[in-house]
Amino acid sequence: MNDRSRATTITLSIAAVERDTGLSKDTLRVWERRYGFPAPERDAIGERAYTLEQVEKLRIIKRLMDAGHRPGRIVPLSLDDLQRLTDSTVDQPLRSVEAVVGASDLRAHLDLIRSHDQPALRTELTRLLSRLGVGRFVTEVVAPLTAAVGDAWIRGQMEIFEEHLYTETMQSVLRQAIAGIPEAPPAARPCVLLTTFPGEPHGLGLLMIEAVLSLEGCRCISLGVETPLWDIVLAAGAHRADIVGLSFTGCMNPNQIVDGLTELRTKLSPSVAVWVGGSAPVIQRRRVDGVEAFGGLDVVPAELRRWRAGHGA
Repeated sequence: MNDRSRATTITLSIAAVERDTGLSKDTLRVWERRYGFPAPERDAIGERAYTLEQVEKLRIIKRLMDAGHRPGRIVPLSLDDLQRLTDSTVDQPLRSVEAVVGASDLRAHLDLIRSHDQPALRTELTRLLSRLGVGRFVTEVVAPLTAAVGDAWIRGQMEIFEEHLYTETMQSVLRQAIAGIPEAPPAARPCVLLTTFPGEPHGLGLLMIEAVLSLEGCRCISLGVETPLWDIVLAAGAHRADIVGLSFTGCMNPNQIVDGLTELRTKLSPSVAVWVGGSAPVIQRRRVDGVEAFGGLDVVPAELRRWRAGHGA
């Protein structure tokens, strides 16, 4: 299990807290004045310094806000009360995950991640890939296990470095899987450009959708993560992309996501579709005209058939 006792003296700067929690510096300062939390210390040069306990509480608050709770109600709560509220808020999604993976398998995989044995984790994931095939591996293992890792992290049952270890290992396995899929010919359609906005550093979702699209015969161009908006437009033109696909987690400010998608839609050619997916709640709650928001990977094949029917591809 995790032992934080040796890290009690570690503090993080406001920039690091913004990056790790997805809460802006302005929001942190406003809450400090309005609610008395967070209550940062000051470092040797007078800058705000946040303890790990405060950062953990901020992460839970951010997840609860993403689930629809208002900050005025939850910020003043104690860590124990927040944890109880988190349990009641995210238990149902976790049960849904267990229904797909199987509770015993799911917990065995999480225990393997917490064991810090990366070779064993890679071996198990590779075994599952070989047994299930790429398509089922993505939908039956990667998607639900990633959701479970996120739930474990928000519950305080997994450290950031353990989540990063899982992500890096899974990305390596997925890249290996994608490399084994026959490459689509240059004339294959649609051509899909994949990336994330600046401020969205998570690329696992891109690899998941790339695997699904590649199996469906699409030609995928991945730019990796955090591509500036104007460069996305330039790349879409340079590669004659039919679709721009974007992935979002909960780390970006919702307004930044909506504003970015609105601007991107106006700058792209009307003939280029914009598809978005991921765990960020805002992409389902606040739809942007001209942007297709997907709730899961299972709908992608049907959407591709619809697109091809409409474009004679």
